[in-house]
Amino acid sequence: MISTTTSRYVTRQPEILSGEPIIANTRTPVRAIVENWRLGIRPEEIPLHLPHLTLAQVFDALSFYLDNQTEINEYIERNHVPNELVHPAIKARLNQISSTQMHGSNPL
Repeated sequence: MISTTTSRYVTRQPEILSGEPIIANTRTPVRAIVENWRLGIRPEEIPLHLPHLTLAQVFDALSFYLDNQTEINEYIERNHVPNELVHPAIKARLNQISSTQMHGSNPL
């Protein structure tokens, strides 16, 4: 198993997600953390959604993203689920998160 460490917690392993940046010792891609962050979830809250991650791993992943935005954005786009395929319950939850953020309250 060949792995390339790119930061303290971010690594690449060719056999996991074809070498996409992941959190070390997990199969969680950096893009999963970034997508939560883009939904407006604060970094401190992301471990509530991905409980196998520590806050340090989340911040390292976001730091890695900020240094490698083009690459991670390409992974996000490549793995994007078309809106018409998103389950209505998920759409409703995302709309709830979006509307409560506009009003400054925490939906979680």
